[in-house]
Amino acid sequence: MIRALLRVSDRLLPGGAAKYGPLPTLLIVLTFVTGVVDAVSYRSLGHVFVANMTGNVVFSAFSLAGAKSLSVWAPALAIAAFMAGAWAEARLAGTPADTVRRFQVIVGLQALLVAGAAVAAATLGHRSTGAVTVLIILLGCGMGLQNAVVRRLAVPDLTTTVLTLTVTGLASDRPGLPTIRRLVSVAAMLCGALCGAALTLHAGTAWALLLALLLLLAVAVAANASTERYRA
Repeated sequence: MIRALLRVSDRLLPGGAAKYGPLPTLLIVLTFVTGVVDAVSYRSLGHVFVANMTGNVVFSAFSLAGAKSLSVWAPALAIAAFMAGAWAEARLAGTPADTVRRFQVIVGLQALLVAGAAVAAATLGHRSTGAVTVLIILLGCGMGLQNAVVRRLAVPDLTTTVLTLTVTGLASDRPGLPTIRRLVSVAAMLCGALCGAALTLHAGTAWALLLALLLLLAVAVAANASTERYRA
């Protein structure tokens, strides 16, 4: 399995397997997870994102301007939860030098938060203010953890949560090897959001979160398997 991940990493980023190990491949999976989770938050939690903070800032402005369909408190809570997760990333993981191990720990913690959100969605639903609050906090903290550790890794074009610069690169740079990973990143987010929205609409919020949980666990297991093969 690790060999396959390393081969994909080299396709995404020439020399990526030597420099980053399996991380480029695993970051694509996390980009898919981001699409799933943000589809859940937007569809089920009242037009709020738990990964896209730009959207929350804009939604807050719209709400303050008088848009009745948007909440003032939900985007603010999502931003606060995201910041708490990003703040915690530097204090919860192992030594910065052990990159893959750190990544594994953070993804494992994110999986725990998503598992809690899935249980909350299954038991509390997502209609009440209390349930929405719990889900935003759990998912927002998880995405903050993810974004912080991915920012630390600094793998080119694979931010997992933000596609603005990725799309800019697609349009402004000449076609080449970076184009492939940028297109794959955009496709991963699109497919994740599509799956998340479809599951939320037709099966329920908990099922969409279960998909995200399973993918996070798979990423954590793959990172653990590669720990002995790759050190930062």
